[in-house]
Amino acid sequence: MKTHDFLLELGTEELPPKLLKTLSNVLKNNLVAELKSLDLTMGEVRVFATPRRLAVSIDNLQAKQEDQLIERKGPAVGSPGKAIEGFARSCGVDVATLEKRVLGDKEYYFFKSEKAGEKTEALLPSAVEKAISNIPITRAMQWGDLDYLFVRPVHWLVMLLDDTVVPAKIMGLDSGNITRGLRFTGERSFEIPHADQYQSLMADKAQIEVDFDTRKETIRKQVNAVAVKNNATAVIDESLLDEVCALVEYPKAFSGNFDEKFLDVPEEALISAMKSHQKYFHMIDGSGNLLPAFISVANIESSDLSVIVNGNERVIRPRLADSEFFWKQDKSKRLEDRLVDLDKVLFMKSLGSMADKAKRIEQLSSTIANMLGIDAVVCARAGLLAKTDLLSEMVGEFADLQGVMGGYYARNDGESVAVADAIKEHYQPRFAGDALPSTPSGLVVAIADKLDTITGIVGIGQGPTGSKDPYSLRRLALGLLRIFVEAKLDLNLKTLIEISLNLHTDSVDKTTSPKIYQFMMERLKAYYRDNKVGGSVFEAVLAVSPESPLDFHQRVEALNVFTQQSESGSLIEANKRIANILKDYEGDSEVDASLFLEASEISLFEATEVVSKQLCGQKDYQAIMISLVGLKSVIDSFFDNVMVNAQEPNLRKARLALISRVRSLFLSVADISYLSS
Repeated sequence: MKTHDFLLELGTEELPPKLLKTLSNVLKNNLVAELKSLDLTMGEVRVFATPRRLAVSIDNLQAKQEDQLIERKGPAVGSPGKAIEGFARSCGVDVATLEKRVLGDKEYYFFKSEKAGEKTEALLPSAVEKAISNIPITRAMQWGDLDYLFVRPVHWLVMLLDDTVVPAKIMGLDSGNITRGLRFTGERSFEIPHADQYQSLMADKAQIEVDFDTRKETIRKQVNAVAVKNNATAVIDESLLDEVCALVEYPKAFSGNFDEKFLDVPEEALISAMKSHQKYFHMIDGSGNLLPAFISVANIESSDLSVIVNGNERVIRPRLADSEFFWKQDKSKRLEDRLVDLDKVLFMKSLGSMADKAKRIEQLSSTIANMLGIDAVVCARAGLLAKTDLLSEMVGEFADLQGVMGGYYARNDGESVAVADAIKEHYQPRFAGDALPSTPSGLVVAIADKLDTITGIVGIGQGPTGSKDPYSLRRLALGLLRIFVEAKLDLNLKTLIEISLNLHTDSVDKTTSPKIYQFMMERLKAYYRDNKVGGSVFEAVLAVSPESPLDFHQRVEALNVFTQQSESGSLIEANKRIANILKDYEGDSEVDASLFLEASEISLFEATEVVSKQLCGQKDYQAIMISLVGLKSVIDSFFDNVMVNAQEPNLRKARLALISRVRSLFLSVADISYLSS
């Protein structure tokens, strides 16, 4: 089968950096889907992206569709003549050319023909146009007097099959084999002789690395090398690295400096100014202290680098000066004095102001602290002040510093270290993989804040639905569960939900506690799925309804250990058998052992007596499972030698009570019958 190498390149004005990877991947996926819908096979598909281009290359693209056999079933033989003639006419043939074929107990007319496959070259223009037009764009642009819409104006189009241009006109552009280099250096435009030369040619002719990931690693190496020259370590934020990579085609990293006086400002504010405004990487010394220097990445190689360095140093100075001004200005007003102004900031319609939320967090923090035996006064104070930094100039400019700046301002106000740390940490974890609060008071206020938001928003009917989660409650819930589990806080989630709901006004439905708990359990299941814990293990624990996420987690850990043991399979199947036998059993676990006749049932009864006493009040679930594994031989012997549903009613009742006791012992950890394959 003949194949071609195909190249598509769409040249544009500078694309939005935070969307670049998404745009390129969607274009690739759309194009592959279109080609597959045309029954075309292909080899490796690669995607390329720079600020001014989206490109896709396909190896071994099938040169022509396979011929197709078309077959249509018509009316039965003997049907009215008009129906038969109409069928033949719709097929473009005479009735006499139709084939007759027996199907079941009737004979039918059939039309059969062969359709020659089209050449790929003829199919590509429509496929490419659909692939581009199906890219979802929230804010499309229109340029000039043209009717076309795209995320940015388009300027050139390359479509090559091997060394041949695929004729097409898309978004007003005629396809060709001419691409463009950098705006200001090197060859401004040049020809691509063959589709398979694209990446190497762009590097040779224009020094442009079109592969996003390769260019990203080049930038990483350059940034680290510049830091080494400065006897420092570069702190590379991956999201910033992605954004910088999407801003440059020809990266050249360099360093610059700023006035040391700015180091009196909290380093988070300086770093935020450098990252958000200038896309700079910051550097630290061997002790982890911020240095008065930065690393930037230019999109050009200058013959006089000092000009670029000086320009960047001039630009960053007013940015840092703004941060310095905000810092000094904010310190002049105590957090406590900002509380009254929180009344003017709406948290959410039906849930009151941020001042209302602060009061709820204060009360909930105090309650949680008392449950955990932590200083309730400290936690309540931190909860009350936690949102006051939202009114500061610094947070108004850098929203990502919420909480962080509150911690600094609290220390400046003379609040205790514990209060300041709790304010600083209470948004954590902010995202998947983020660190938990490191202090007890921070953990408490983080729980209170997240729980208040979840119960309030779900309580007014605005919780997540399907794929929509406008208030990021799933992320909040996952962070809350991580705190319970990873910080090992044994708290009753159902109780906390009820307490939090009751702190809200009557606009919040107080009966939504079961719904919120179920939502939390769904997020807990996702947490375990991400941590490679099987769904059956989760369901086995959920079946016994633990109300503490930490308790839930300890049971999951015990089951994970249990399932690795050779005896587990037999015990799982025995539990499943017991569950089936007891499906309609309504008796209790009081066992009349005097009725037992067989040695196997007597042995099982005696073994369960010993284990029951051993496990009384036990919360070490792994130890419990080890003890229960010891019952394997007597359980196996019982089912091998004893008929549970004996004819004599009292004996049957005693035996059912015995296996009910066995089941209850296992249910003290989980319903392991769910683990049955």
